[in-house]
Amino acid sequence: MIELAISAFVTLFVIIDPVGLAPMYGALTRDHGEAARRRMAIRGVAVGGLVLLGFAVGGEALLGAIGVSLDAFRVAGGVLLFVVAFDMVFERRTERRRRQVEAAHAADIGAGAAAMLAAESAFAAPEIMDDALTHEHEDVSVFPLAIPLIAGPGAITSTLLLTTRAGGDWLALALVLGILALVLALTLGALLIAGRLNRLLGETAAAVISRVLGILLAALAAQFILDGAAALVLDVIHRGGA
Repeated sequence: MIELAISAFVTLFVIIDPVGLAPMYGALTRDHGEAARRRMAIRGVAVGGLVLLGFAVGGEALLGAIGVSLDAFRVAGGVLLFVVAFDMVFERRTERRRRQVEAAHAADIGAGAAAMLAAESAFAAPEIMDDALTHEHEDVSVFPLAIPLIAGPGAITSTLLLTTRAGGDWLALALVLGILALVLALTLGALLIAGRLNRLLGETAAAVISRVLGILLAALAAQFILDGAAALVLDVIHRGGA
C-alpha cells in the first residue's frame, strides 16, 4: 500500500507538475486582477479534477466497451508517459505549454479588442458594451487551464493506470483518489502563489526541477511498459498452451 501511495504521488505530481504550471498560469493571467486569478484557479482545478475523477471511476469500463485490455493500455500509457518524460528532460513540454498559453492569451486579446471596437459606436446598445467589458479579460479556467494543462492526456493516462493497479481493492482505490486530491490541492496552492513562486524559484531552478522529475517519470513509465508487456506475453503463452 505504501508503494502504491508513493508511486501515485510521484506520477501524478510529475505529470500535473504544479511547479511548472504556476509560471504558465501567471503568464496566462497577467492582465487579470487578484480576485479573478484566484477565482479562475479554483474553477480550473475543480474542472480538471472532475475530468480526472471521471476517468478514474469509469475509465476501466470505457476500455472494456471498446475492447482494449488493461495490459495493452498499460503499455500504451507507459509509452505516452515516456514521451512526456522525454519532453520534460529536454524542456519540450515547457515550450509547448508556453505556446498554448500564448495562443490562449492572443485569442483573449482578440476577443476583447473586437468587442471594444463594436462598443465604441455612438449607437452601441448597452448590452454590447456589457459584452465588451466581459470579453476584455476572458475566463481561462476551463481552457487552457483545466484542459489540457491540468487534465491533459498524460494526467488522464496516469490516473487510469493507477486506478487499474488498485484492482478491486476499494481501500487502494480510495488511496489513489486521495493522492489525486492531494496533488490537485498542491496545484491549487501553486497557482494561488504563482507570482511569488516565480520570483522565488527563477527560471534556472524551475528548469532543474523539471528535468529531475522528468527522469523519475521516465523510470515509472518504463515500469508500466514492462509490467504490461510481461502480462501480455504470459497471456499469449497461456493461450498457446491451452
